[in-house]
Amino acid sequence: MSILSWFGVSALAQQQRFHKQMPAGNYSGICPLGDHLYAIADDKAETDGFHVVRLDIDSVGQRIVALDYQGYRSSGLPNRDMEGICYRPASQTLFISGEQDNEVYEYNLDGQRTGRRLLMPDSIRLATSNCGLEGLTYDVGRHLFYATTECPLPGETMLRIMAFGDDLALKRQYLYQPDEPISRKYTIRGVSALCALDDGRLLVLERQVRIPRMKIGATAINRIYMVVPADEESLQKTLLSEIKTRFNLTSRQFANYEGLCQVAPALVLLIADSQSRYKGLLRDWFRLQPIRLK
Repeated sequence: MSILSWFGVSALAQQQRFHKQMPAGNYSGICPLGDHLYAIADDKAETDGFHVVRLDIDSVGQRIVALDYQGYRSSGLPNRDMEGICYRPASQTLFISGEQDNEVYEYNLDGQRTGRRLLMPDSIRLATSNCGLEGLTYDVGRHLFYATTECPLPGETMLRIMAFGDDLALKRQYLYQPDEPISRKYTIRGVSALCALDDGRLLVLERQVRIPRMKIGATAINRIYMVVPADEESLQKTLLSEIKTRFNLTSRQFANYEGLCQVAPALVLLIADSQSRYKGLLRDWFRLQPIRLK
């Protein structure tokens, strides 16, 4: 087994960082805007808004060839723990979920709020601040937003993946069973991202993270599942990919992936939350990951 394989990095799916081009961040979501532009949510940015980057991606070689950081577009309002982000081409607007207020607001491309938001059911107000709204995506072909909390609501064991129409009203809810904890040592876990595919299926990014007191041996396990929203209330999930990264004396590949979007039919882009490159130990990783769609 190669060193790269040991640390959860394949030859065609290596992690990449752009520390000279990108500011340190708490990157929590990513979505394409078209013309090689991507919007990125940052859950600890100074104000409410989003980053914009231009990425030149080699889909065949599965690498980011170049990154051009184009700045932060602020609404001028306070940070609200922004997590998921998606783009609706018809209105040329972005939608961003906040874990602090459990709202999904609409933004112009200059970062200003439009005054519109998804009409969340009252039950979502029960979500705690660390288990609130997280995953968010938009299905262009079916004109549907999908949103979910990171963890089940208090007293429940399954997540609710909610579907909203272009009128921003709730259309229906699906039940999704998150993975059981690997062990009690994995204290950070839940769904961190959703991604709508062109054929109506959804990708669900789950993560479980173990961080020992001394940090050495920290492990992050990210799993990408596929679900098919249909007439059934409960969603059946299929595992497409598992990514395991570690932090130890010989590797700083540890990556807590929180953002996910599709860049090619069988290729997705992930972005990690480094906690602003925590004490110089963590890194703002990007990763192009092949997936096998069945």
